[in-house]
Amino acid sequence: MKLRPPPITRHLWLGLGFVFTAVGLVGTVLPLLPGTGFLVLAAWCFSRSSPKFEAWLLNLPLAGQLIRDYRDGLGMPLRAKIVACLSILLAVSLSIGRIPVLVGQVTWVLIGLFGIWYIIWRVPLRRVP
Repeated sequence: MKLRPPPITRHLWLGLGFVFTAVGLVGTVLPLLPGTGFLVLAAWCFSRSSPKFEAWLLNLPLAGQLIRDYRDGLGMPLRAKIVACLSILLAVSLSIGRIPVLVGQVTWVLIGLFGIWYIIWRVPLRRVP
């Protein structure tokens, strides 16, 4: 039997789920914002707060299958990994000049490098026939 968290905690997870869903849906339209990662986070938040919204997210036509594959440990196809890494590289390259402080620029580059490292080494490669 799964214990339910206190109402305040459930509301917090629900709110975060909606925020991540909104950012993820915007990311499906904007080329420099990785939408799927935010939708995976949203599904995780909804799994702790609302089975109804979790099911809704997992049944979305475009993103639902990607989220289910990630949860099942199936990973990402090679093409998706390449697109994700190139998107991170492009986003960091285009925005680095807009950050006026060197520490901020270095931090932004390190975050981008961590994202690329994570996608390449930590996310399994899914073989697509």
